Amino acid sequence: MNIIKNRYLYFFISLIIIIPGLVFLFLNWKADPQEGALRLGIDFRGGSLLEVQFSGARPDADAVSALYAEFSADEQPLKDPIIQPLGDDAYAIRSKTMSDETKGELIAAMESRFNSTVTILNFTSVSPSVGAEVTRAAGIAILMAAAAILVYIWFAFRGVEHPIRYGTAAVVAMLHDVLLVIGLEAMLGYFFGWEADALFLTALLTVIGFSVHDTIVVFDRVRENSRIYRRLDYETLVNHSIVQTLDRSITTQLTVMFTLFALVLFGGETIRHFVIILLVGILSGTYSSIFNAAPILVVWENREWENWFKSAPKAEAQ
Repeated sequence: MNIIKNRYLYFFISLIIIIPGLVFLFLNWKADPQEGALRLGIDFRGGSLLEVQFSGARPDADAVSALYAEFSADEQPLKDPIIQPLGDDAYAIRSKTMSDETKGELIAAMESRFNSTVTILNFTSVSPSVGAEVTRAAGIAILMAAAAILVYIWFAFRGVEHPIRYGTAAVVAMLHDVLLVIGLEAMLGYFFGWEADALFLTALLTVIGFSVHDTIVVFDRVRENSRIYRRLDYETLVNHSIVQTLDRSITTQLTVMFTLFALVLFGGETIRHFVIILLVGILSGTYSSIFNAAPILVVWENREWENWFKSAPKAEAQ
């Protein structure tokens, strides 16, 4: 099985699946530059999340939105909240930051107008300044993770030639997964209004961990085989290492993905967003560790970029 032979096809597939996400990141930013390329949740931009359950018939979302517009927080109206259903009798409502006093008045108005007992399932409020600080911390966390991975793999593979290549290839494969996950989040935000919250960051960091873990498994087999098959050319060596770890990689990731797929179907609304991001990210991590990370080593070893833009030599005349 010659997997490495089609490495440029795999790179092209990666490019094709990343580009739509980048397009929707641009579309989101174009539609609302202040909102940004991603629809950020209250954890990152500040705001209030109110989850309420109605004892009677759940009112129409437009009626709840109209009621919110009658209230204000810091002299700013609470209009245009983001309202998502929770089951058959509850809503998760995101709005600008409100105080406990405003929340109490809003709940009293709901009970009066909708003739129903309203139970507060959850109330979370984050100020815009705290949200901005969390956003910066999230970006720093991702950058530090990439730097730590690069240094660790360089140190762990110091016994082989060019250890920095292994760390760089792992980080490039990891960035492939990060871009895919962020692009998917942009698409979900564009079509379904889903917001990137703390759980999204948790899923993203988990995907990074899974992606690098699987990449290191392949690289470690390359390191072992380089000591056993010293006369084998590098491309054949890397391909042999991928084939040896292929069953393990696919079996391990499928076990996780089947579990996540079950959670998507039966886990409920509150974790569905998180699980979908995790499911797609782990699928991407499996692909990138096999079809991106290891082939990058071969491209680098052969210095193939030197011939990318050169025409093929003409055959000599007979």
